[in-house]
Amino acid sequence: MSTPTSSADPAHPAGSDTGRIDRGDGVHLAYHRHLPKLWAPGPGVVFLGGFRSDMTGTKAMALDGFCARTGRPYLRFDYSGHGISDGAFEDGCIGRWVEDALVMIDRLTDGPLVLVGSSMGGWIMLRVALARPDRVKGMIGIAAAPDFTERLMWPDMTADQQAMLLRDGRLEIPSEYDPEPTVITRRLIEEGRDNLVLDGPIPFEGPVRLLHGLEDPDVPWRLSLETAAALTTTDLRLELVKGGDHRLSTPSDIAMLTRTLDEVCRLVVEAD
Repeated sequence: MSTPTSSADPAHPAGSDTGRIDRGDGVHLAYHRHLPKLWAPGPGVVFLGGFRSDMTGTKAMALDGFCARTGRPYLRFDYSGHGISDGAFEDGCIGRWVEDALVMIDRLTDGPLVLVGSSMGGWIMLRVALARPDRVKGMIGIAAAPDFTERLMWPDMTADQQAMLLRDGRLEIPSEYDPEPTVITRRLIEEGRDNLVLDGPIPFEGPVRLLHGLEDPDVPWRLSLETAAALTTTDLRLELVKGGDHRLSTPSDIAMLTRTLDEVCRLVVEAD
């Protein structure tokens, strides 16, 4: 991430930096960035949230605090249609949210990065790594859900729901995490097919750690196993958490996550 020349540098002041960026079409994306005064060697960290989540979630905030304590640059943000960013959620799709992530990374970070992707963020993480191989040096997936629109969402619909989605262009599905139903659009499903990553090898040679709860009701842990098999790196470990749910946000889960992040950052430094 961009290293401030001094705490008075107007472009990159040390400390916390909260703002909004126009992604280029009048839609403003909200972010929070931590730029420490004392810098630890190695990569910056970017958190990529999940479907309908935002940058104030438990894991995003825990990593913010961890990076502040350990002197690592850190960026968290809301995709368009998520959190406090502009845009309607129904207008979004995987490709659009990948572009959001690239805008934030290109404009708010410098140097090598470790990406942490939660659920859908794990899919975004892989697409970003493919788009910016010179920047992304390590990855951590938390219940990573690459290709979930095609592998999980579409086949989980009944024939009537699939027909309704194709006919009306949208489908409302009850959510366990929100009183409002989740709106699935035809565009989300069809555009997701243009961004699949598990249909062949995923070229990446840096350290990768995949964390997944064995009791995850939303994303089967076997999807992380398929992701591990697709990635070409030999420095990969899949850690299955007995009793772990989809969110992996308990204190012990967070301790595992920060320990893993510290390890991956150290490996990136050693490989440099």
